[in-house]
Amino acid sequence: MKITVAHSPDSDDAFMFFGLASGAIEVPGIEVHQVLSDIETLNRAAFEGKYEVTAVSFHAYAHLLDKYALLPHGSSMGDNYGPILVSLNPLPVTSLKGLQIGVPGLPTWGDPAVAEARSIGVRCGGIRMWSLYIPNGRSVGDPHYDYKLEWLAALRDYGAKQLAADPNAQIAFCGDFNIAPTDDDIWSVEYYRNSTHVTAPERQAFNEVVAAGFSDVVRPFTPGPGVYTYWDYTQLSFQKRRGMRIDFALASPALAARVTGASIDREERKGKLPSDHALVIVELKD
Repeated sequence: MKITVAHSPDSDDAFMFFGLASGAIEVPGIEVHQVLSDIETLNRAAFEGKYEVTAVSFHAYAHLLDKYALLPHGSSMGDNYGPILVSLNPLPVTSLKGLQIGVPGLPTWGDPAVAEARSIGVRCGGIRMWSLYIPNGRSVGDPHYDYKLEWLAALRDYGAKQLAADPNAQIAFCGDFNIAPTDDDIWSVEYYRNSTHVTAPERQAFNEVVAAGFSDVVRPFTPGPGVYTYWDYTQLSFQKRRGMRIDFALASPALAARVTGASIDREERKGKLPSDHALVIVELKD
């Protein structure tokens, strides 16, 4: 028997379906064929009943109850999932021995509680570079929302402690913050009203990280409104310019002084099977 499993190419789905794609999980008597496509294309295919198993958006599923059943599957969080660092030169794992690669003091999540893979750091060219994936928050009032605020507070405290110890430290907090700090950072205030990413507590938490000594070094070179780093896969959001600015590079004073330019690469978002986030690029002087 052969079935087709269709899902998007983003990191969440890649993680969840890795076992099938890699052959690490075998399903006796069933040959699994995978199809990768953006979620809007998958939604339309689902209304035609094209694939036996498919990812669809939450909104689309409400209209597909007569065609598809909701399947339980693994979470998109787990071991070896989260921010990654890449290097031009091969580095053995042993070279990381004794180095700090995670932000200390971050809260745990889940039952039983675990420390999620949401931060990874490296020292490169005198810069302490942090790749971060701030919790989404899910919905206002959800325990994950409180976890998000606690996580940002821990990041703020860590940054403040580092600068107090060395005001000349070059530190960068980069990644998906899952927060739009101002109304200029969203395509519609009304659309996001009462949603996560734009609430006052989230914006305050972001601004407290900034107040601890870490400035947004990209915004001066890419002023809004209408400048975004994220567009949902659904409803032609990218084509309609319905986005959010939620990806940032926050730099300590010593590092911010080296910034000569910054940009957001929207062209990358136009490519075949792109991420729903665009690249954020910062240029530094020696």
